[in-house]
Amino acid sequence: MVTDDRARQAAALIEAAWRSGEALEALPGATRPRDDAEGYAAQAALEEAVGDAVVGWKIAATSTAGQAHIGVNAPIAGRIFARRRHSSPAEVSMAGNRMAVAEAEFAFMFRSALPPRDTPYELAEVMAAVGSLHPAIELPSSRFTEFASVGAPSLAADNACAHELVLGPQAGVRWREMDLAEHPVRVHVNGALSVEGSGGDVLGDPRAALTWLVNSPALRNRGIHVGEFVTTGVCGRPADIVPGDRVEVDFGALGTAWVSLRA
Repeated sequence: MVTDDRARQAAALIEAAWRSGEALEALPGATRPRDDAEGYAAQAALEEAVGDAVVGWKIAATSTAGQAHIGVNAPIAGRIFARRRHSSPAEVSMAGNRMAVAEAEFAFMFRSALPPRDTPYELAEVMAAVGSLHPAIELPSSRFTEFASVGAPSLAADNACAHELVLGPQAGVRWREMDLAEHPVRVHVNGALSVEGSGGDVLGDPRAALTWLVNSPALRNRGIHVGEFVTTGVCGRPADIVPGDRVEVDFGALGTAWVSLRA
């Protein structure tokens, strides 16, 4: 396991790059995580380095498109900080965003806590703790110049490429009775259809992805708190974006979310 000092050093480098908008080629060897456990230890230290409240969680690489985008073959969990969470309709800066993509995602808000425990939570337990479902837009980025080649442990330290997140209003329909795996999702950029996907793109079902996150190493000693949300990964593929674009994610009966992008 990485030492506390090494985790804090890695987190300090990630935080400084995030704050300044500058990129790292890689973490120095003395701080570079060698496995997922070390990567998540550095991510936990990032929470203190950023000095902001965690309001939610994200999952990177829950689809083949998401995995290909960052060069991994398994999901990675990350934290969403308060100042990076926006309510739709939102205007968000593209400054420092090297990925330049928008992702349509299901987001689940928790009404009950799920504290850490030795045995994994079952899907039914996780869903019983959820209070609402929301359409969301993730605008991910990385603090690495070549994020697709640094590897999963370093991307875990890099907060799973978390950057900005736009949360739409809660779905007003009886979504618990719907087949979310088959539910269609569309992304429009400046009014033109850019991406089509479905809930099945995220580990087969967004509820399955949510359960993965709750039991992930990132939450092992922390759990989920009341009022936190989880955004479960890209439906379809990431949509290319540039400053000046207006992005809408359309979840049909579940609602929409909007973001305008400035330089």
